[in-house]
Amino acid sequence: MYKVIYLQKASDDLDRLEPQTAQTILKKIHYYSLQESPLIYAKRLTEPAIGQYRFRIGDYRAIFDVDKRGRIQILMILRIKHRKDIYGL
Repeated sequence: MYKVIYLQKASDDLDRLEPQTAQTILKKIHYYSLQESPLIYAKRLTEPAIGQYRFRIGDYRAIFDVDKRGRIQILMILRIKHRKDIYGL
């Protein structure tokens, strides 16, 4: 199981969404974090300046980095935006 950390910008992004949309995104990220290898649901980004990976959740993208230190595994959620807005950051 992966621990999920939301950076302040990701939390702000969620606060700007409709509550039902935000809840759907949170549930999906939680589901991914419970998987043995959540990276099979992710895509590696070619421009790592905004993050290493992204989850596709409907029309939204959750950009994240993975921190692996021994047995501790963390999904650090950096941003959550609509697909038309996320890559222009």
